[in-house]
Amino acid sequence: MDNNETIEYIGVALQVSVKGVNRCKDRASSRERINENIRRIGEYTTTAASFLRFFYGLPVKLVALPEYAVTGFPMKESVQEWRDRACLEQNGPEYEALGKLAQANNLYLSGNVYEIDPHFPELYFQTCFIIGPNGNVILRYRRLTSCFEPTPHDVWDKYLDVYGEDAIFPVVKTEIGNLGTIASEEILYPEITRCVVMRGAEVILHPTSEPGSAERTIKETCRLARAIENQVFVVSANTATIDDIPIPPYTCSAMSKIVDFNGHILAEAAQGGEAFNSNAVMDIGALRRTRRRTAMANVMSRQPFGIYAKSYADAQYHQPNFLLRDGKVIEPPPRDAFRKRQEDNIERLVKAGLL
Repeated sequence: MDNNETIEYIGVALQVSVKGVNRCKDRASSRERINENIRRIGEYTTTAASFLRFFYGLPVKLVALPEYAVTGFPMKESVQEWRDRACLEQNGPEYEALGKLAQANNLYLSGNVYEIDPHFPELYFQTCFIIGPNGNVILRYRRLTSCFEPTPHDVWDKYLDVYGEDAIFPVVKTEIGNLGTIASEEILYPEITRCVVMRGAEVILHPTSEPGSAERTIKETCRLARAIENQVFVVSANTATIDDIPIPPYTCSAMSKIVDFNGHILAEAAQGGEAFNSNAVMDIGALRRTRRRTAMANVMSRQPFGIYAKSYADAQYHQPNFLLRDGKVIEPPPRDAFRKRQEDNIERLVKAGLL
């Protein structure tokens, strides 16, 4: 790569409200609610692409959506109910609509949904996606950590057999930089972001739905830390509100932001509703020059990853294959079983003197 290359464009963390599907009476009404959310996202994305290009004189090439932006999150629903009401098929009409939106505006669109996988029909996965300007899904990342929802780690052996290790921390190389993504609270897990960056990511897309606060939250602290320690842009899109659920709508709101590779906040949306004012110039050329500079501050080039490997390999904290029995996937149990698993982990680690 040319060390003096110029890659600049506008990135947007779209702070948009989500109308939850939880109170929808059947599959048909929940699908209509999903389509309503997608239509609103489409209007805002198209307006942002037009308005911000006029304002900056640069194209909007990247729009990031919040966590579960078209459905909200499961509450009392069983895994089976949520799978039917809220989960998208990989080639379903919702992805087609989002693909047309990316194509019409010639940009990369990222987001987070609940998704059915034909290889694991008993489950669903929370999935981060990136759609390219051609309208196709070019990256699909499944959330690896969750308290109460199934993840690839719960069916680890079979998931690796089906998809291979390259699917665990995917990165896609594009003309706007190398893009990766993590989900929500995974910003608290430094290893997840690090594994994505170790595969070349320059921009981490972080769909989230988290409480806004005038005080610095733990996720906010970690957003800045992940950007600094990995020399990476973090584009973090939060919900504006989550509507039509029995939780005050502004509980998870505000703080959508773009953080540069020095931990500087380039733009941030305030609490108060839907907005695309969390937007900034993404200077990928500057990031690459920083990463290639001989300097004490160039921490990624100085990482001795090999010395950590055995410690991670030997540690047995949260163990895999919770939903595999004799190599076969089982229907997820009630969420209390997930809580019991964590209690058992803690008890085992206390007895081992590790907690």
